[in-house]
Amino acid sequence: MSTRSNDLPPKERDSVQEEVVDLIPALRAFARTFCRNGSDADDLVQETLTKALANVERFRRGTRLKSWLFTIMRNTFNTRYKIETREPPGFKDCVSADVQCDPTQEWCFRGRELLTAIDRLPMHYRDVVVHVAMGESYIATAEMCDCAVGTVKSRLYRARQLLARDLGEDDDEPWKTGSG
Repeated sequence: MSTRSNDLPPKERDSVQEEVVDLIPALRAFARTFCRNGSDADDLVQETLTKALANVERFRRGTRLKSWLFTIMRNTFNTRYKIETREPPGFKDCVSADVQCDPTQEWCFRGRELLTAIDRLPMHYRDVVVHVAMGESYIATAEMCDCAVGTVKSRLYRARQLLARDLGEDDDEPWKTGSG
């Protein structure tokens, strides 16, 4: 047996345990101040007794056993209350539902769909879409494709319509931005 400074000798430990049993009615009455439901109060008493008997060596003679037990009960109740009142997962306005950043999976998938749809475009439309998407001006794209600027704009418009149809977009002009 370890000999800590506050360890009780076995005879005294048995005496304290008997006193704890004698205080059960007082513990039940005190538990009813915390819990309206009788079975919840009994659970609180049982948990308090379990903690007290497991730590009976920590009780110091010369102090009031009843106060020590009531302190254990109050702390046990407060801990249980904190745990029970935490926001449960799946709660309607749950904090965990506030995602800090949008998930990227859908955009990754949609990006692959777009690349596949661009690959299916006729070559003259695909070239215009790629050049403009890479930041080339209409004039530079027209020079590279050996056509007029108006043709580049027309091909780009038609390519966008084909892509929108291929990707299942409902808008007639999903990329219409007002810039030329």
